[in-house]
Amino acid sequence: MKDTRKFVVISMAFMTLIIASTIGYKRLLGVNIIDALYMTIITISTVGYSEVADMTTDAKLFSIFVIFSGLGIAGYTFTSIVSLFLEGEFKNAWRRKRMESKISRLNNHYILCGAGETGHSVIQQFLKSDVSFIVIEKNEDKVRELMENGILAVQGDATQEDVLEKANIKTAKGLISSLSSDADNVFTVLTARQINKRLYIVSRAIEKNSPEKLKKAGANNTISPNEIGGRRMAAIVLRPSIISFLDVITHAGDVILDLEDVVVCKGSDMLGKSLKEVKIPEKIGLIVLAMRKNGQERLMFNPSSDEVLELDDVMIVLGTEEQVNDLRRLACDNGERELLF
Repeated sequence: MKDTRKFVVISMAFMTLIIASTIGYKRLLGVNIIDALYMTIITISTVGYSEVADMTTDAKLFSIFVIFSGLGIAGYTFTSIVSLFLEGEFKNAWRRKRMESKISRLNNHYILCGAGETGHSVIQQFLKSDVSFIVIEKNEDKVRELMENGILAVQGDATQEDVLEKANIKTAKGLISSLSSDADNVFTVLTARQINKRLYIVSRAIEKNSPEKLKKAGANNTISPNEIGGRRMAAIVLRPSIISFLDVITHAGDVILDLEDVVVCKGSDMLGKSLKEVKIPEKIGLIVLAMRKNGQERLMFNPSSDEVLELDDVMIVLGTEEQVNDLRRLACDNGERELLF
């Protein structure tokens, strides 16, 4: 917008100079409008053609003014164009260089393929969780917007091996494929799995039979936004009180409560103590909704206060980000999770 305004002003200055000079020559030399315009053009361009009439002293002084004004405007126009070009090129080159440097240092990060509506929600969650991630997106405008917002991004087709390698997929921890078609998601999952066998992959599923294909291609899990959205809408209609209650406890005023898992790790003072002794709700303010004992897959909902905490036990808790971090410090849990296949 600023550059557009600048060139509008320059254009208006040129037109004003031409019109004023034409009128001036017409009056000073007593020539017709065409000859006056001719005098204006050859004076501004300094081409040196002969005058259309005898030059008076006033006409010569007027020509000097026209020449300097024309050179000034032309010089300003030239420098503005060069500055705009060089500034844009250098800025983009510097931004790309800095982005490539950051990408090359990525390790144990997440890759998001596709920055559509679903991908945008993933980005917001990644930013909130303060994790390292990079976005792969075909659309140049979206990539530019992401980069301007300080988000690492690579422009290209996520189904291609070389594009995934640009995102350091070999050192990545997880990948989300949120492309607009099941075919693209399948190719992306298949390619990603071939490059990195340990990668935890979650893919968007659109058609009903696509989850099975995606898992065969190598996805650890699949999510259907349409199905989840439909269930949510049906639940709101069928059980509005329950959904309203869930919204209230997870969005208590301006405070957002999250469901998180906390693992009891080696060195924690909580080891060998019961939930009653640890007093998590009283000390931290968290609610322990469920537990999974080490080596068991079944979740124990609303665990007894007499339940003793052992190494690698998992607690599912509800609370603010600060409260979860406090509990993780007590549990010696750094938040990192081993990916199970």
